[in-house]
Order: sequence, then structure tokens, then C-alpha cells
Amino acid sequence: MKNLMIILMLLVGFVLVSCNTATEKTTKTEDTLALEYKKVVPEWSRNSVIYEVNIRHYTPEGTFKAFEAHIPRLKELGVDILWIMPIHPVGLKNRKLTEKSLGSPYSVQDYLKVNPDYGTMDDFKSLVKLAHDNGMKVIIDWVANHTSWDNVWVTSNPEFYTRNEKGEMTVPAGTDWEDTADLNYDNDSLRSAMTEALRFWIKEADIDGYRCDVAGMVPVDFWDNVRAELDKIKPVFMLAEAEEAPLHKNAFDMAYGWNFHHVMNAVAQGKKDVSEIDNYFASIDTIFTKETYLMNFITNHDENAWNGTEKERMGAAVNAMAVLSFTIPGMPLIYTGQEVGLAKRLSFFEKDLVKWDVKNTETEFYKSLIKLKKANPALDAGTFGGELKRINSSNDKAVYAFVREKEGNKVVVVLNLTKKAEKFTLNGNAFVGKFTDYFANQESELAANQELNLPAWGYKVFVSKN
Repeated sequence: MKNLMIILMLLVGFVLVSCNTATEKTTKTEDTLALEYKKVVPEWSRNSVIYEVNIRHYTPEGTFKAFEAHIPRLKELGVDILWIMPIHPVGLKNRKLTEKSLGSPYSVQDYLKVNPDYGTMDDFKSLVKLAHDNGMKVIIDWVANHTSWDNVWVTSNPEFYTRNEKGEMTVPAGTDWEDTADLNYDNDSLRSAMTEALRFWIKEADIDGYRCDVAGMVPVDFWDNVRAELDKIKPVFMLAEAEEAPLHKNAFDMAYGWNFHHVMNAVAQGKKDVSEIDNYFASIDTIFTKETYLMNFITNHDENAWNGTEKERMGAAVNAMAVLSFTIPGMPLIYTGQEVGLAKRLSFFEKDLVKWDVKNTETEFYKSLIKLKKANPALDAGTFGGELKRINSSNDKAVYAFVREKEGNKVVVVLNLTKKAEKFTLNGNAFVGKFTDYFANQESELAANQELNLPAWGYKVFVSKN
């Protein structure tokens, strides 16, 4: 009996151990599946400058082929990523203004075709190849939340669309986008079709990623799945027109810097002082991980069309704000015409040509900013670059100063963000050393409690010797 009891106890122990091992294996398997895909930000993006291309307005022809002539110029400027506004056919039904207008490029008629006004599929592929040959990446605008009212899916797959209580298709909730019909992401077949459409352009045209319009209006889990699927084809770069942290955990590399843009506008207009910038960085650090890029800009197609040019909104502060957008953590954006001092609002729905042969100081200014960013690892984006450390001064409501340091490279940025000249002292010694005054192109030394004078909206960038 005693031997029998021992045998039974051993058997029970064996079963318990087996069960625990099985549980551990199950848990490990689930963990493995959960970690099977992990977003990796492409290293080539670490010091990139992104450029928004408005094909419609770029040339008299408004075509892919005509735009190709500008690629060498943009390469010389220093651009790395071409973000091309929507390339798809634009819907006719309920078109904004009249059916004879060009309509909104964000009212997509067919996700698998190019707008015939811009050229052919082969023309687009040629553009992408030329950009790649010139060392640039290409991402295209993608409108996943809604389509035109005459999109091919309206007829072939009406179940893809959101319905009101009467069973009618609807515009996106809370908008005046009457030229678009809202898509319903509760429908799994829609998710599959949209994912395949996104895969199509990576496979067919070899693009490098997407800028996703109103990304926050589309479920996060859809984007998470899309990113994993696209990365199976090639590593991609994903920009969300959104500042919502969950979107950037697994799906998107870069968030739209709308909040900081509004802060810059407010400071430039005298509605807020420099403390608003401090408040912004204090809040953003609690929202995003350090891996997430923020796209910084003083203009884009929406701001230009609806709220005015950067000079209308920022006046004499425009260059100081450009310097700020290129030196804080993140990736700077240049919009069509910004680099030649575009002085008008471009129409959203009609042809409105950019004039390129104008005398300006902006081209050289932006070349110098791009060179500054690329030459200094401290200014890289995300975890690649140096952390922004605020330098306090004797007048922190007028002066915004900071230092970023990485791999022995140090960049000190000092801006007077007011409409009057300021004399002030930089507090402490975090900035002490020998530097090159970047824009003056001369040697400079900063001492503890350094005194400086800056004109209205003046700025200094000091770069340490490597």
C-alpha cells in the first residue's frame, strides 16, 4: 500500500508539472504571436526633410511628367521624401463648387487608378523611379475614411458604406464634406479590400509609404494590420494626419504636428508668449514615446488654402518659426512653393499655378536649414537625435533657447520670439563652449551666463566643432 501511495503521488506530481509546462508553452506562444510584428522606423528617415507635392498646381501641365523636371532642383535643395497629394481620379458626383471644377483631390473615385489629368500609371511609375534614382523616397496621400459618391465601390460593394437611420449612405459624421461618402470599418470585407488597395501601390509602383488623411477617423486596429501587411512587401514609412498616440504604437512612424503649428501661429501673432512652447513640450512628452516623430511645419496645403500663407499668418516671425521647426525634435515639412516664397493661397478646387521663376531669398534660406539638419546628428528625429533641453534666460517670455546634443555634436538655438529687440542673459552653463555661429559663418564662444542681443524675431544657431 505504501509503495502504491508513492506511485500515485509521483503520478499526480507529473501531471501537475505537465499542466504547468503546457500553460507556460501556451503563454509563450501567445506572447510570441503578440510580438511577431514590431514596427521599425526606417533608419533612412532619421534626418530626412519631407516635401509636399501639389501636382495639380505645380506646373502648367499639372502632370507627373511635367513634375519630373523639378526633381533635380528638389534634390539640390536637399529634399529626401516626396509626399505626393492624392493621385487618384476625383469624383464627379456632388463635386465641390460645380461639376466643372477640378474638385477635391480627397474625394477618391478609384483607389487602383491614377487621375488621368495627371497622366498614366506608367507616368507615375516613371516619377517614382526617377525620385529613387535621385536618392529620394516617395509616399502618396491616402484617403481611407471616405470615397467620392461615384467611387467604383458604391456600385460594386454598397455594403462598404455607413448608413443613416433611413438606410442611406452618409457623409462623414460632423463634417461638411458633402462630396464624400463615409466608409464603414465594421465591415470586414471593406477592411480586406482597403488593405489590398494599399498593398497594390507598394507592389505595383514601388512607393515607400503613405500619408494617411484624417487617420484618426479610421480604427487603430485596421492601421496596425495594414502596417504589418505592407512591411511584408518592403519597409515603409507611414505619416498620420493625426496626433493620437495609439495610432503610433504599431502603425505610424510620424504624427502631424498640428498642435505645435497652432502654437507657432499664436506666438507669431502675439496671442501667446514663449511659455506656450514650454507648455506644449511638457504635454507632448506625456503623450508620445521618444520613437515617434512629429512633423513640424509653418505651412501645408490646408493652412495655405484656408488660413493663409505663412507670411499672412506669421508676418515677420516666419523665418524664426522656420528655424524652430527645423531644429526641434521631429521632421520638417516644406510645402509646394514655400521654398520660393509663395505669396498666395492656392485654390483647393481649381487650377492655380505656382510661379517658380521669382526672385527670392527663401531658396537659399531653406537650403541652409536643410544642410544644418543633415550635418548635425543632434538634430535627427526620434531616438536618433538629441533630447531638447531648455535653456532658461533672463526673459523666458520672450526668448526661447535650447540645446540638443548627440554623439559629441552640440547645437544651441536661441530665438527672440517677439516684435521688439531683446537684450538678455542665458542662464547656466549647459551651452558653454566654442561654436560656429551657423548663419553668420563665424567662430563664436559662449560663456556661462552669456549676454546676447537679438533683433525682433531674431535667431542664432550655434554648432559645436566635431
